[in-house]
Amino acid sequence: VQLQASGGGLVQPGGSLRLSCSASVGFHYYSVEWVRQAPGKEREVVAAINWSGGGTKYADSVKGRFTISRDDRKNTVYLQMNNLKPEDTALYYCAVDHAPNDEVIFRSYDMDYWGEGTLVTVSS
Repeated sequence: VQLQASGGGLVQPGGSLRLSCSASVGFHYYSVEWVRQAPGKEREVVAAINWSGGGTKYADSVKGRFTISRDDRKNTVYLQMNNLKPEDTALYYCAVDHAPNDEVIFRSYDMDYWGEGTLVTVSS
């Protein structure tokens, strides 16, 4: 599975961005997550969604501002980011893990596949 993240850019505080994670093959039976890493900081899982799309989980730092969703017809998972803050500045990655039991995988290690990151910069 090859993953490609896109949609990053420069945005002012309070602004919005939508990230996309496209897969080379279907996402069926894969839990998908977005992970970010800021310079000098630990990797942080910000959002995850199970394969059916019926379950999601968010980091406390982004609850109420970020929304993860998936469109398996397009082999794409999205991260809608609203009310962005300077502390959201980071390289954002998507990652998948095989989870046929429909579990929401929420970890920053031991994922089956990782994509290249897309840079999000929140600054005035």
